[in-house]
Amino acid sequence: MFSEASHENFVPLLFDVPSRSFSSSSLLVLKNIKVQHFSQLLYVFDGRFSQLHTLIIDLINNVLSTDLIENKCFVLSCAWEISHYKELLLPLIYRMSNIEKLGLYLTIYVNDKFIDGNDLKKNIINRLPQLNVFTLDIRSLTFINNQIEKKKGQCHVFSYPSEMPYYQKITNNFPGGLYQYVRFISLYDEYSFEHEFFIKISQLFPFMEKLSLINHQSQKHKQSYKSINDNYNSTIVKYNYLITLDIEEVHDDYIEEFLFNTKTYFHNNILIYINYKSLERVTHNFTRDVTRINCAKINEIFLFGKKNYSNSLRDYFSCAIIH
Repeated sequence: MFSEASHENFVPLLFDVPSRSFSSSSLLVLKNIKVQHFSQLLYVFDGRFSQLHTLIIDLINNVLSTDLIENKCFVLSCAWEISHYKELLLPLIYRMSNIEKLGLYLTIYVNDKFIDGNDLKKNIINRLPQLNVFTLDIRSLTFINNQIEKKKGQCHVFSYPSEMPYYQKITNNFPGGLYQYVRFISLYDEYSFEHEFFIKISQLFPFMEKLSLINHQSQKHKQSYKSINDNYNSTIVKYNYLITLDIEEVHDDYIEEFLFNTKTYFHNNILIYINYKSLERVTHNFTRDVTRINCAKINEIFLFGKKNYSNSLRDYFSCAIIH
């Protein structure tokens, strides 16, 4: 299954089949492994890779696991929220007493206390005497209850620069930086995203290919876009590498933000996820000129909501595959 080699090997997916023929006696590095849950990691550590010292895992799901052996490099990422930080993740890390390089890129639900710098120092850094490189992007979430509504609180700690291909749930408070390795981002906030925020995002993530947005609040400064003297707010946001746009769960203002050619520029062959009624409103029943140029660049649409599409839709997106 593997070539006998002492350098990096690429494995797109580790299946849940513990065959001993899936082995190597000289493999040192495993990168880009995707697993459904923690239990599949056990197959890597059951002796089939006796010389393995570096492992980079992309976790898709999570369940509790048991004994793992030591290795010198371990990187764990998951695009979805996980839990059991104290019950699962910390015991896993403690079984790697000789680890020298650790990377954690996770969103974790916690019950009472956020995972902050003090927690990481106490529960990870001080427990790993050989650790000399620790890269991280950890977002801890907890539910905050009040008499009006139930909300999420979060604490975000991260190292910079990041080499991960995705960055999740960016808010208005995002501190900045340059993220040249990131290809997928998601944006979420309970407060509105203004036009200047999208200018900032396009500059911080210059090679972004996929963008997902959730925001149900109307923009507050739409009128400023109409001023010919306001050069900053009239700047067109450029997404030079964008190929997928998910704006299904948004206020109509953000559909205008992306479909108005006076606000946003992107290349051809865009895949978009969007609510049908919202698209119908913003395009004025598929007749609006200011949305026509960007809509002509869309070659595939996944529509949500109403399924009885009008002929105007098909004429407006004449070159697009409509689902």
